Amino acid sequence: MRNFKNLEVWKIARDLTKRVYVLTDTFPEPEKYGLTTQIRRCCISIAANIAEGSAKSSNRDFKRYLEISLGSCFELESHLLLSSDLNFCTFSDADTCLNEIIILQKKLHNFIASVKVPD
Repeated sequence: MRNFKNLEVWKIARDLTKRVYVLTDTFPEPEKYGLTTQIRRCCISIAANIAEGSAKSSNRDFKRYLEISLGSCFELESHLLLSSDLNFCTFSDADTCLNEIIILQKKLHNFIASVKVPD
């Protein structure tokens, strides 16, 4: 069993989630149960899947949860681009989060590649 709290990717995902919550607080009220909720859920799932996967006994299972986290990163990126297109947030605010997402995507990709799975 791994301690997810020591994983750099989990720490980055946690910080990103806090930043995304602050950003989505500025979204229009009618989006409260629309895009805001969707963005928050996929952002939360990044760190949650890293944590859940760390409890798995095999590297194969752990790697699969990391891959799910990576998928959620790309989902989040897509949602934030759309939010900016719809003027729910400024491009500058979205860009700050998007840059962090890209960093996390790269780190997660590299971390996934480093997890050894027997043939």
